[in-house]
Amino acid sequence: MSETAAPAHQPPTGGKGHSASKGALAIGAIGIVFGDIGTSPLYAFRETFAGTANIAIDRMHVLGVVSLIFWSMLLVVAIQYVTILMRADNKGQGGSLALVALLSRHMGKSKYGWLVVLLGVFATSLFYGDSMITPAISVLSAVEGLTVVDPGFERFVIPIALGLLVFLFLLQRRGTAKVGALFAPVMIVYFTVIAGLGGWQILQNPDILWALNPYYAFMFFVTDGVVAFLALGAVVLAVTGSEALYSDMGHFGRGPMRLSWFGFVMPCLLLNYFGQGAMIAGLPAEEAAVVVQNPFFLLASEEWRLPLVFLATVATFIASQAVISGAFSITHQAVQMGFMPRLNILHTSETEGGQIYIPFVNWALMVAVIILVLTFQNSSNLASAYGIAVTGAVTIDTLLMAVLLVTVWKWKWWYAAPVVLLFLIVDGAYFAANLTKVPQGGWFPLVVGLIAFTLLTTWARGRKLMRANMSEHALPIEIFAKSAKNSALRVPGTAIFMASQSSGVPSALLHNIKHNKVLHERVVILTVNIQDVPYVDPDKRCEYTDMGDGFYRAVLHYGFMEETDVPKGLEGMGVYCGGHFDMMHTSFFLSRQTLLASDKPGMPIWREKIFAWMLRNAASAMDFFKLPTNRVVELGSQVEI
Repeated sequence: MSETAAPAHQPPTGGKGHSASKGALAIGAIGIVFGDIGTSPLYAFRETFAGTANIAIDRMHVLGVVSLIFWSMLLVVAIQYVTILMRADNKGQGGSLALVALLSRHMGKSKYGWLVVLLGVFATSLFYGDSMITPAISVLSAVEGLTVVDPGFERFVIPIALGLLVFLFLLQRRGTAKVGALFAPVMIVYFTVIAGLGGWQILQNPDILWALNPYYAFMFFVTDGVVAFLALGAVVLAVTGSEALYSDMGHFGRGPMRLSWFGFVMPCLLLNYFGQGAMIAGLPAEEAAVVVQNPFFLLASEEWRLPLVFLATVATFIASQAVISGAFSITHQAVQMGFMPRLNILHTSETEGGQIYIPFVNWALMVAVIILVLTFQNSSNLASAYGIAVTGAVTIDTLLMAVLLVTVWKWKWWYAAPVVLLFLIVDGAYFAANLTKVPQGGWFPLVVGLIAFTLLTTWARGRKLMRANMSEHALPIEIFAKSAKNSALRVPGTAIFMASQSSGVPSALLHNIKHNKVLHERVVILTVNIQDVPYVDPDKRCEYTDMGDGFYRAVLHYGFMEETDVPKGLEGMGVYCGGHFDMMHTSFFLSRQTLLASDKPGMPIWREKIFAWMLRNAASAMDFFKLPTNRVVELGSQVEI
């Protein structure tokens, strides 16, 4: 008979605490979430005119570009993400993987379910390219402001940027709890300053407000055609970070984040973009051609430019921190959902479960960022590589949104089709415009995304095949329990055999009988089950079956955002499995598989070799499940897939 036991410890609730006021959470979101999109004014407007599109600098083109920025921010960020997709939460959590888990749960065994999963995995893969480029372009663009103060500083830009970036990655091990307390005040000052600078320019040239009319964006395309299309590749830089807003929803909740966006961040950003346009439109053509090379810093008068450089540098530092933390979070989700092997995950805060540090991801990102800075040399070159990762992820989210509207929200197709079509046209146009920049650097995030996609899908496929192979040859536990109770010596204590499957006998148990010829008084076959929800209800954490003769089958259920701490989970189950678990008298037996490449039709040999390499380099189950180091026994076996 199967029963359910309540655990001793409640799971985290998935945020900064529901007791915090909406206003406090909204302020916190300004400091953590909006750094990426908030630092886009440093380079987005500049790249539209100074980039490869070669746009003439006159009133009509300035109004057209500013109008494009305004309507892009309104459609993509404000409506698509903040208004629509933030309603698609998986028990409070957002992001591509959380959305895929939500859709998979509603689609069940649908024949198109695999396509939804692949789309979500590819969007996640593109995020890794984004998380490499964001720190590089953000910090570089801020430090390049020194050349506006004094052109002689140009030779110091790359060394200073590299020093700041290395320091940023070295800081990760300490966690962001203490530094995070400073994020919100700094970002509030930053947004206020850039809004004030932009607002002052608008007062000097209020004619720029005509850009609110979509007519000017439309006429830009009518008169320039291909040039306007190419300009989209730079305009989209103004909405970079929109996908991150959705991913970070679980930290603050949709209400506070919407309050932050509509009440503060969006107005500040628009004031700055309109201000840059007003400044350029009010200058003679020759002077405008010079100013447009770095309009953000030239908004300030000469004596205030150096303080603005320092403020912008701190803001980009914070934006980079948020993206790196996002890479840790999405990696943790991927590990829990079975798309990545176990990695060493360290918690940097005793109170905030979401603050984690993954050494492998941190050092891999640091090396990639350093290579990017040394290879591309300046933020303008990096801008060519930046947009394609963002637009690719946004376009995929639009496709997933189509499935969401029909499958989960049950919209009629004639309601859903116009909405999806509108966003597909907008997002698809941005993605197509960025594809033209593949030779100039757009290849980088695509290569990173392809490598990440290959690794994630190879691990998921190999893991599925390996489990199927082990299940095929597994002996039913009921038969084993009856035959083993009298065939082996029973010794005092408890043995817990970790099993990836909730049926059959784990290979470690068979090897223990074969080589040691003993059984403990209490034998628990334990499976850790990661579900497609962020957090599991406390009263559904534990499941057990008493099979008699001291044998128990147990399952611990966790959400994909939770820490898999097995000893804590056992505290709430011991009374139902023959008494409490005393760690000093409990041994954990783990199976370690060695993969043998074979000609079976499961996967190509090259993918089997990649899977075998990932399997060898996965973190120990002892560390991943937080098992006591002196109570673990590992027994190896060989598997073909």
